[in-house]
Amino acid sequence: MAGTAIKQLVRRNLQSHSPNFSFISSIVTKKDGADSTDRSSFRALALIGAGVSGFFGFATTASADEAEHGLACPDYPWPHNGILSSYDHASIRRGHQVYTQVCASCHSMSLISYRDLVGVAYTEDEVKAMAAEIEVVDGPNDEGEMFTRPGKLSDRFPQPYANEAAARFANGGAYPPDLSLITKARHNGQNYVFALLTGYRDPPAGVSIREGLHYNPYFPGGAIAMPKMLNDGAVEYEDGTPATEAQMGKDVVSFLTWAAEPEMEERKLMGFKWIFVLSLALLQAAYYRRLRWSVLKSRKLILDVVN
Repeated sequence: MAGTAIKQLVRRNLQSHSPNFSFISSIVTKKDGADSTDRSSFRALALIGAGVSGFFGFATTASADEAEHGLACPDYPWPHNGILSSYDHASIRRGHQVYTQVCASCHSMSLISYRDLVGVAYTEDEVKAMAAEIEVVDGPNDEGEMFTRPGKLSDRFPQPYANEAAARFANGGAYPPDLSLITKARHNGQNYVFALLTGYRDPPAGVSIREGLHYNPYFPGGAIAMPKMLNDGAVEYEDGTPATEAQMGKDVVSFLTWAAEPEMEERKLMGFKWIFVLSLALLQAAYYRRLRWSVLKSRKLILDVVN
């Protein structure tokens, strides 16, 4: 039965791939009374055919997966990924500067308020001055009308569009995502966002991108509506750091990672404290157990056999 199945498998593979199928078919369809050399040849042909088919099938699947889900992102050594590592607060401040000057015109961050920046990237006075630069629609007042006022610490970052329809119209039909949790909402989020921001390329030969879209191999499908946001020298950092494309990408990712997990440093510190306290409790329990059981463990049992 196994030999028959192998013969049928080889016959199907050779019929679809080999130009000389009639010749090879005469070899494969020999009777069961053939000698052991022919049977070994059948097995070898079966293994080769299955291996070649599997290889081409895997290559086709990998190529289709890359086209559907995007190119795999490299892994970068983010400084805040360690067990006891904290955020690079200078990078967060630079990332906020890049976001407000480059990205805020088409993306929103609905979960972050100006108060969250106090003590992380800016002082309280700096954040108050920053918030006062925007106008917030508030109300109604005593007359039942809406009014505008200067922003304050409790206000969230301003939204670039009034509604979803306006956002889609300004971006060629694509709705820009909220960046508050983008590094957690995407698989391999930090690496993906960095690769996406710095991965814009000219489309390779044979790949056509329709008007209004841009080629980025890390984006699923390869065609993205968002234009390239980061270019060398697009901003001028307050601390004098060279504003290269890679530097701005790293700073923006640091800022977005903090926005998604602003409590990370406190959580790590609290976890370390609990581990330390539980370690002391474990040592105390081990000492107490040894102290309480030392009397019983040091006893000797003597059996007096009476003849």
